[in-house]
Amino acid sequence: MIVNIAAYHFTVIDDPPQLARQLREQAESLQLRGTALVAGEGINLFLAGPAAAIETLLDGLRADPRFQALAVKYSHSQAQPFARLKVKVKREIIAFRRDQASPLQERAPTVTPDTLERWLDRGTDDDGRRVVLLDTRNREEVGYGSFEHALTLPIDNFTELPEALAPHREALRDATVVSFCTGGIRCEKAALWLRADGMDNLLQLDGGILGYFERVGGKHYQGHCFVFDERVALDPQLRPLRDAAA
Repeated sequence: MIVNIAAYHFTVIDDPPQLARQLREQAESLQLRGTALVAGEGINLFLAGPAAAIETLLDGLRADPRFQALAVKYSHSQAQPFARLKVKVKREIIAFRRDQASPLQERAPTVTPDTLERWLDRGTDDDGRRVVLLDTRNREEVGYGSFEHALTLPIDNFTELPEALAPHREALRDATVVSFCTGGIRCEKAALWLRADGMDNLLQLDGGILGYFERVGGKHYQGHCFVFDERVALDPQLRPLRDAAA
């Protein structure tokens, strides 16, 4: 059984190339595959391998005070979903190309999966405001599944989101808007920037779709959640749509 992890953490990295070299060396020694992105604002990991190897890598990261709070989402597959290991240094760990969008000092307000489930069950938030779910992913991902009645945007790249959302913002003023993505990283950036841009009724779903699947399952969600590897997508039980060894 292969363990798959998705993890990111925003923290100041003074020397991204050095951290990238360390990650590469350890991941290679543990025979892990996947992608690790390193930037001055943090790390973004999609890795797969035997459980013991994954935990060894995570233990090493969390021994560094910068990554003690690293949150990890787990899923499993019979086959290794990555062809090789890629470790890259980037300007951002997810490209958004907007100022006031890197959560190094603060996060945008969050809503937990359990709270969102409760809101969706009754149709309003705790203050009686209608709830609108905002999908921040691209149209290919949305094609595999999304939350019921979510606002989806015709974008191909995350950088296009602000312009695509602009025509909808006036109609959303009376709602509590909950943004979501696969694992939470895009929501971290989009929610922070949009709130700074005046959209103070916007929250982010903590942990994204994968976190919701872990805590709640598939209630109020239709279809699968697209992932960027050979599994293609995961169902609400975190089972892969494709698994070569299954």
